[in-house]
Amino acid sequence: MMFLVTVWVVMESMLMGTCLSVLFQHDKAKVVQTMLFVTGINTLLQTLFGTRLPTVIGGSYAFVIPVLSIIRDPSLAQIADEHTRFIMTMRAIQGALIISSCIQIILGYSQLWGICSRFFSPLGMVPVVALVGFGLFERGFPVIGRCVEIGLPMLILFVALSQYLKHVQVHHFPILERFSVLISIALIWVYAHILTASGTYKHSSLITQINCRTDHANLISSSDWIDIPYPLQWGPPTFSADHAFGMMAAVMVSLIESTGAFMAAARLASATPPPPYVLSRGIGWQGIGLLFDGLFGTGTGSTVSIENVGLLGSTRIGSRRVIQISAGFMIFFSILGRFGALFASIPFTMFAAISCVMFGFVGAVGLSFLQFTNMNSMRNLFIVGISFFLGISIPEYFFRYTMSASHGPAHTRAGWFNDFINTIFSSPPTVGMIIAVVLDNTLEVVNAARDRGMPWWARFRTFRGDSRNEEFYTLPFNLNRFFPPS
Repeated sequence: MMFLVTVWVVMESMLMGTCLSVLFQHDKAKVVQTMLFVTGINTLLQTLFGTRLPTVIGGSYAFVIPVLSIIRDPSLAQIADEHTRFIMTMRAIQGALIISSCIQIILGYSQLWGICSRFFSPLGMVPVVALVGFGLFERGFPVIGRCVEIGLPMLILFVALSQYLKHVQVHHFPILERFSVLISIALIWVYAHILTASGTYKHSSLITQINCRTDHANLISSSDWIDIPYPLQWGPPTFSADHAFGMMAAVMVSLIESTGAFMAAARLASATPPPPYVLSRGIGWQGIGLLFDGLFGTGTGSTVSIENVGLLGSTRIGSRRVIQISAGFMIFFSILGRFGALFASIPFTMFAAISCVMFGFVGAVGLSFLQFTNMNSMRNLFIVGISFFLGISIPEYFFRYTMSASHGPAHTRAGWFNDFINTIFSSPPTVGMIIAVVLDNTLEVVNAARDRGMPWWARFRTFRGDSRNEEFYTLPFNLNRFFPPS
């Protein structure tokens, strides 16, 4: 189940990040296989040596703006041959990712992000974690609306199996609850394939075919049976200061979104909130993952998959072993290209239906932090209200402006500055975090510790502050002897 959701995240992030629709089919298949391969590696590293939370490290929407900026770079756009332009664009994206990955590596392994996290409180984390889920609302029902005849039955069936029929057991095992995603996808996939094979969408618009057909990607026929991705497979990276600075904004957004996702994953997996030391360790390994994205040429950066965090709540399976097995499947199917491409034929609309539930779970986890705060405090009501409202309203303004003007509100001659501003303020969790953390640490702080939830939060701010931290976050293979927690 984790694997299937990750395939969709890979496909959609690739479609948005590298304009797959205009690539040759072989290049398209190779990019998807590479992303799936690196996702598997990064997930294994994160669950083994990072936070050790059951999280998948997959493609991120945060990188869409700087990647599209690189694609539209005049020096690349003027290349006449499409395949050559694609190769040169991938090499430019690689170079930007390699340089910008240093931010997360430095912030993580120097413990700087852990120091910054000491300014966080349960109140400050509410809008961050909640907007990680709620901020992706446009990936839910608006996508279902592109193919209602598939998306709506998928949503209804998934809710029915995972909630109303979750007590149905086979040999005392809640099979419908645990495998609700897998069963729903299998049944609706067959239904969608019947519609496709019968010619229902033969004369439909391109948007409808992309979201409804099971054969729109043409990846199965264009994939090799065995193809192992390798570093620098597109050629040596090219480096540009403008591209790198623009990509750094996406890396910062990815860092903030991952912080919220780690907090949500911890609560859904019944773990303690990750201490600053563990959080920094996870961000450091995510930086290594971004470096791998650049070296292998995935076409976009990576972050914690919100879809898979939501799946923890839906299936109630919070085992890191399950995630590691899923990562093994990702690597396996990325090498056996045609098998991986088979799963990539699942229409986007089906996963959008599942996301309505998954994103809702993550958003609700953010709201659950309110139980540790005093919501009778007018100070807290003000902070939560304004950070939520502006966290949704500001990115929506940037989105609508971009759709109408074909460029973001920041539109100066400095392309790197435009990418930086447009990327930062297009992310709901990032805007929410900036507003919430600043207000929470500057507005009537002296006597507000209890209202902010700090007494509950305090014991999780050091690795040894809670006895359960060792159970959840200790490194494997007795590595804590060499890397003692602070």
